[in-house]
Amino acid sequence: MASMITPVRSPIRTNQISSLYLSPNRISPSNVALKSRSLSSPSLAFSPLPEKLRVPALSTGFSGWSQHLRRRGTVEFPVVKAASDGAEIEITEGSKSFLEKFPFLITGFFFFMWYFLNVIFNILNKKVYNYFPYPYFVSVIHLLVGVVYCLVSWSVGLPKRAPIDKEQLALLTPVAFCHALGHVMSNVSFAAVAVSFTHTIKALEPFFNASASQFVLGHHIPLSLWLSLAPVVIGVSMASLTELSFNWLGFGSAMISNIAFTYRSIYSKKAMTGMDSTNVYAYISIIALLVCIPPALIIEGPKLMQYGFRDAIAKVGIYKFVSDLFWIGMFYHLYNQLATNTLERVAPLTHAVGNVLKRVFVIGFSIVVFGSCSHLSLFHSLL
Repeated sequence: MASMITPVRSPIRTNQISSLYLSPNRISPSNVALKSRSLSSPSLAFSPLPEKLRVPALSTGFSGWSQHLRRRGTVEFPVVKAASDGAEIEITEGSKSFLEKFPFLITGFFFFMWYFLNVIFNILNKKVYNYFPYPYFVSVIHLLVGVVYCLVSWSVGLPKRAPIDKEQLALLTPVAFCHALGHVMSNVSFAAVAVSFTHTIKALEPFFNASASQFVLGHHIPLSLWLSLAPVVIGVSMASLTELSFNWLGFGSAMISNIAFTYRSIYSKKAMTGMDSTNVYAYISIIALLVCIPPALIIEGPKLMQYGFRDAIAKVGIYKFVSDLFWIGMFYHLYNQLATNTLERVAPLTHAVGNVLKRVFVIGFSIVVFGSCSHLSLFHSLL
């Protein structure tokens, strides 16, 4: 009995699957950009693929899938670069953010907020001195509010507290001492003379900063920079001669604060090598508070207990008195925090020049609010 073989017809046509490249008549191909190099292994040698290789998608028997692929068209795949020498695989990085491309915008924002908060602080601070002229105690309140702010921020992890060792403490202690001295002397000057005059004297800070850089740090300061500071020195001298509220206590205190803040800027920049600026200023505030408490108790403690607090409360009430002290302390801490963040991004001398520009805003607003400067003195201050 002869065997019979019945041929079976397959629905798949072999001429349609002749190779890896299937017929493009059924589906739009996908464009895949491949960049490849030969592998480093001597046992495996592959010829490099072309830069642009068109690989069509596989045909399927499901009409729905075919229609879906037709609608999708091409598919984009990420480009992966492989090292030719067997090194690590490298994925192309994405584009930088807008602020990363223009970092000066962040620096400019720090400068702006520093100026803005400083103007508010100086106006509120002088208003407090009009009915409570105790600069040593007010200086302690400024630092105390800031320290409480730092402790609360650390407790919630904004920012995370940076540990401090003996070496960092040794670096920060002279910074904190200069900060405390400059802060107290500034407040003594604010209480003794007009705000505009104090800031006019403190506009000499770049001159002191350049002097310290030249003679203390050994940095060479070009003659052109010294000549550019000459108008500042001349303007301060002329403003001092024509200032209506001039006295030697206010003038001398402002000059001492210039020297103290100059050294604070120099040593703060050195201390930022192992710690961020926010934590640096937090530790500076804590140490400076401990430095300021003893002189405040010795110099103004008896007067405050006898009639200082009583007179202030009688003039404005206890609620306004306490709220004023709190807000000037808060604005003081915030503007100094922004100033320290700015110092982290620029050189000490640039920071000092920015301080001068800040004083132009403070002098202008203080004259508008308090009206305590003659027109001739204003011209010399802005010179």
